[in-house]
Amino acid sequence: MKQKVWLITGASKGLGFEITKAALASGDRVIATVRREPGALAGTLQHHTNLFTAQMDVTDEAQVQQAVRQGVAHFGRLDVVVNNAGYGLVAALEEATDAEVRQQYDTNVFGVLNVVRAVLPIMRQQRAGYLINISSIDAHGAFPGWGVYGSTKFALEGISRGLAVELAPFGIQVTAISPGLFRTGFLGPESRQVASRPIADYDATAVGDMRADARHLFSNEPGDPKKLARVVVDLARTAQPPAHLLLGKDAVLFYQANVESMMTELEQWLPISISTDLDGRR
Repeated sequence: MKQKVWLITGASKGLGFEITKAALASGDRVIATVRREPGALAGTLQHHTNLFTAQMDVTDEAQVQQAVRQGVAHFGRLDVVVNNAGYGLVAALEEATDAEVRQQYDTNVFGVLNVVRAVLPIMRQQRAGYLINISSIDAHGAFPGWGVYGSTKFALEGISRGLAVELAPFGIQVTAISPGLFRTGFLGPESRQVASRPIADYDATAVGDMRADARHLFSNEPGDPKKLARVVVDLARTAQPPAHLLLGKDAVLFYQANVESMMTELEQWLPISISTDLDGRR
């Protein structure tokens, strides 16, 4: 089995950390990137011989380019890239300030594009590679208080679709993974930010509940991050990986409910939808 070289963003915790461990356990080599203290991650992983750690804030394009160059110089190639770095803003859309929204997009969307621009010249030259973008079930519906975050994942799904059709001629494959709720600490205080200017009118709504306390979800998530990591490692050795993959029973149920709702609405409004073509056209 050919040894692969991975680049994983946001590798210090959560899904990124578990995917890093799973890739190393499979015998692959990993460029693990973190926003700060790459040496600490190397120590946590016992300075694994197949591990190279690098500092990378995905919002800093120059730092992204440098980290990619360092990692590829160390291992000689790049086979799999996992765009995992991200965080969640909890706020009603009306509450979110311009700065908060831009910061959310800088990390979750423009940060991914920074990584894509850095790695694709290498993969195109190789005429091979695999991009895995960690999306979310929020990309397939809406949860109160997560509208801004969800919109970044809608954007990531669109980016993934565009990349898939553009990169196919070069032998580069793309998968957008939409996890449900996994026990990674994402809903804890370190990975989510709350509106800095809350509006009292939302306090008695689901937005207010989510702003005030996510502990009804935190530590009660049904997904096992180790199992997700194993799936991701297996995907990298799949000849024809899916363009989109839901992970977690909750993600599947949520997606199915939203598709059914959309189909019901489509059928209800179908006569209006098709009424706007020019007369005489079939």
